[in-house]
Amino acid sequence: MKRDVKKQVGAKRRAARRSSNLLAWTIGLGAVALLGYGVTQMSSIAYNDKALAVIDFSDLNAKEKKTALEAANAARCTCGCGMTLAQCVATDSTCPLRDGNITRIKGMVAQAHTP
Repeated sequence: MKRDVKKQVGAKRRAARRSSNLLAWTIGLGAVALLGYGVTQMSSIAYNDKALAVIDFSDLNAKEKKTALEAANAARCTCGCGMTLAQCVATDSTCPLRDGNITRIKGMVAQAHTP
């Protein structure tokens, strides 16, 4: 009878170990998937076309739009505020150079568009 009890205890331990391993693998794979998703969502484009609603990006394909947005998010406003053109246009309606910055971004859009 002792042998049967030992077999049952051993079987329960093996089942518990398998469940524990399965749970660990599931959590690990979930974490990797979440990390992968996060990386794919990261971008160098802080201010996108929605933030720059005053500029028309509708004539651009996805690659052209990304090129124009990267340029607008890299170029600096010249008023001395330290913001990028895209940041200035999206967030500072009082900048004295805002209209010129909009014109500069429109030029980047035109330059990115390859008919």
